[in-house]
Amino acid sequence: MARQLGALLDISVTHLDRVFWQPGWHAISRDELRAAIAPILSQPQWIMDGNYTGTLEMRLAHADTLIWLDMPRWRCLWRVIVRRIKYHGRTRPDLTSGCPEQLSSELLQFIWRYPHTRRPELLRRITTIPHIRVIVLRSPRQVAQFLTQIRCSTMEE
Repeated sequence: MARQLGALLDISVTHLDRVFWQPGWHAISRDELRAAIAPILSQPQWIMDGNYTGTLEMRLAHADTLIWLDMPRWRCLWRVIVRRIKYHGRTRPDLTSGCPEQLSSELLQFIWRYPHTRRPELLRRITTIPHIRVIVLRSPRQVAQFLTQIRCSTMEE
């Protein structure tokens, strides 16, 4: 969705997975991540894709809109499995080269536990920022409708 939105609005997209993961699936530190995204946040327009809560406040301080894909757990699990099959032995476009697609028990556990462990805290954090427009999309149909609205509004301009 981030790539499609970026193309529609002609705004560059930063995938936080690409910034965070270095070749061989080596993670950078939170401080390195913060330093890497700071210049992007100073730009007048940007789109960031990712769920790195360690930089959430930093990103929200510079954002005017947050689009939250709040999909059901089963859909997230299904998509990560399909993604693993699709990119078997290859690096997907939103990752750094040298990070071939993998499926770990940690990722599956994160997705499984997310609705009860991370979602409530994320919801609390994003609803306390008064200047942020929060758009919650809960299905592929809602994502498609949202992108269609953006496409139509850009054609009118």
